[in-house]
Amino acid sequence: MSSVEPNIVASKEVLDGLDYWRSLPIKQQPIWDDLAEVKLVSETLSTLPPLVFAGEVDHLRTRLAAAARGEAFLLQGGDCAETFAGANADQIRNRVKTVLQMAVVLTYAAQMPVIKMGRMAGQFAKPRSSDTETRGDVTLPAYRGDIVNGYDFTPESRRANPQRMLQGYHTSASTLNLIRAFTQGGFADLREVHNWNKGFRSNPANARYEVLASEIDRAINFMAACGADFEALRRTEFFVSHEALLMDYERPLTRIDSRTGTPYDTSSHFLWIGERTRELDGAHVDFLSRVRNPIGVKLGPSTTPETMKQLIDKLDPEREPGRLTFITRMGAGKIRENLPPLLEAISSMDALPLWITDPMHGNGITTPNGYKTRRFDDVVDEVKGFFEAHREAGTFPGGIHVELTGDDVTECLGGSEMIDEEDLATRYESLCDPRLNHMQSLELAFLVAEELGRR
Repeated sequence: MSSVEPNIVASKEVLDGLDYWRSLPIKQQPIWDDLAEVKLVSETLSTLPPLVFAGEVDHLRTRLAAAARGEAFLLQGGDCAETFAGANADQIRNRVKTVLQMAVVLTYAAQMPVIKMGRMAGQFAKPRSSDTETRGDVTLPAYRGDIVNGYDFTPESRRANPQRMLQGYHTSASTLNLIRAFTQGGFADLREVHNWNKGFRSNPANARYEVLASEIDRAINFMAACGADFEALRRTEFFVSHEALLMDYERPLTRIDSRTGTPYDTSSHFLWIGERTRELDGAHVDFLSRVRNPIGVKLGPSTTPETMKQLIDKLDPEREPGRLTFITRMGAGKIRENLPPLLEAISSMDALPLWITDPMHGNGITTPNGYKTRRFDDVVDEVKGFFEAHREAGTFPGGIHVELTGDDVTECLGGSEMIDEEDLATRYESLCDPRLNHMQSLELAFLVAEELGRR
């Protein structure tokens, strides 16, 4: 496995390019009140060990290339915004467990490999619609995620504190350590993962999935009877990802590969650019165009074929399968209208991006009692619209990107548990956007499995 080291000599052109973003317009950055402290923290980050390695990143790129060709499916899920307090063994285990459960269902339905990727070990920064928040007659900086400031509505908590970037690094490192232990130490054993699913089958509202669950049982029992090597199935690959938003964190963790002299952002295997920061002449797009990581870009309903082509030219000039993933987040009411023109246009381009759907971010609503939420039926409808558009275009619906938790929260309306507006108050724990709970996540996996079976 290759390494990425902070002191490998790179060409002046490469190093100058990595800092070119500083001369460009930039959005969604905190307002630091002590730039000397920011500089010191960034210098410290640049000397710390990488969180991921170039070889792991390259391996993921080959996996995503297979998905772009229609030979695998990407399942990407995790918290809307990780918190430092939530980086404990129980919550990390439950998120990993939920993704593994979903992956078993999807693997059986798709009859192809499922790439498992968490929104984990770095998803600490969040874009905001406003730089400030006002409550009554008090206005303070907006909460931008634990890596920037605190959620408590006090001047001390809401100060953009550079030391939090160091805490974000160390929290990411401990999260990655647990993920690797869970996925390599037997916790991910195929037989155990499917046994967990039996709690889902006990829900009477989900009797429609009994047939599929029983089929998976029979397949596993048949493999065991034939003497299958389950030792090889005790471990699984699991990658991590986050939105590359906070540049004072991402740049110091970018290192030069000791083999090739090329830059890798070692904060994560996979990084994406959000809808709010994907300006072609902006800092985020320029910076991520220069690192070797696989890159995702969120595409909202206003995306035009011309914009899509310009993003491809900037982020994937070599037209390398596995390099670029388009994450569509159109909304249930718009995806059937706005996605087909993009799929039609891609057929005339010499590019092969991976297409996945984010059915969460285009479907947000606020209830009369003030809770940000999403309707599970809208999430499902956007997923169905995504698959319908790809079937019509003859392209491959290559994955799904979901905000979820392994806990029994009540943040999204509906699902087989019939969560209603009154239920939201019982266990609404997200500090930003609402997440599917464990049961809703698994229910969505069965629904996606049905669509994969029809592709």
